[in-house]
Amino acid sequence: MSNHQSIRAGKMSILLERRTIWVGAALAALVAAAMVLSTGMGSQYISPARVLSTIFGQGTPMDEVIILKLRLPRVVIAVLVGASLAVAGAILQGVIRNPLASPDVTGVTEGATFGAVLFIFFFTDTMSIHWMPVAAIAGAFIVSGLLYALAWKNGVSPLRLVLIGIGVSAAVKSVSYMLIIAGPLQLADRSLTFMTGSIYGASWDKDVMTLLPWVAVLLPLTWLQARNVNIQALGDDVARSAGAHVERQRLILLALSVALAGSAVAIGGAIGFIGLMAPHMARKLVGSSFGSVLPVSALLGALLLLAADLIARTAFVPRDVPAGVLTAAIGAPFFMYLLYRNRNRF
Repeated sequence: MSNHQSIRAGKMSILLERRTIWVGAALAALVAAAMVLSTGMGSQYISPARVLSTIFGQGTPMDEVIILKLRLPRVVIAVLVGASLAVAGAILQGVIRNPLASPDVTGVTEGATFGAVLFIFFFTDTMSIHWMPVAAIAGAFIVSGLLYALAWKNGVSPLRLVLIGIGVSAAVKSVSYMLIIAGPLQLADRSLTFMTGSIYGASWDKDVMTLLPWVAVLLPLTWLQARNVNIQALGDDVARSAGAHVERQRLILLALSVALAGSAVAIGGAIGFIGLMAPHMARKLVGSSFGSVLPVSALLGALLLLAADLIARTAFVPRDVPAGVLTAAIGAPFFMYLLYRNRNRF
């Protein structure tokens, strides 16, 4: 019996391992269950049965306010942001061929944060909030271009890229803080919460409907590029011998990664290390083929951020701790472990 299953959509088909299908189905079920449980958890507990009945229009008026207006938008944003950051990290790790790569480590997250902070300070009163992802993506592209220019020396060394990325990230963050200190108190408070990484106060119109179109377009486009990520991961020489247009494919993949990270950061703030941890977990579950890694990373990223946000808003009541604090607390030691494990690689 074949270990692969072909999924067809019109003239296109995607070949997946059966293991990936089963793991993906199990993770999708876990994400759905986590969404229901997270929606019911809070200062007022609501059972999963009541959550489901309210979602399907059979709840009480009070449950509808708590679930549909207050909690569910935040849960949906956690799924969208977590999935986007995880896939962006998986692409970076494949293209750069560096297990330490992720949007926050290479400075993409800080660039997106800087673009969003500039939008908050200068355009929040004159332009629609739906333009914030564009500002964040522009900031991410500018910082990414600066990073590659500084890291280029007869090619880009993976270790050099990570080290310079950490430096660029710190520099951009310091500029953002200077802007916050010099700005009005109200905007400074909003920007500081944003830079910590929080999905507190998410709403359908302002947040979900702003991020959803970006994710709905970019995630499928990224999955269609999975074969090119596999080729890039083999190295430039092998990719060229296979007939691949290495530089063009790399540019497309990096653009997708930066766009995913930028749009996620525009809504969720600078939530760190999801893009680092989820791809490593995915490879442990389904192997190194990016056709499998990308969807599984998306589900794991959603699950990680859901769990982090649930703990952040329930474990420290009445305080609502930003989810980025918890992801950093877990991700920073994980990054140090990867750095130690790969100390002789570069």
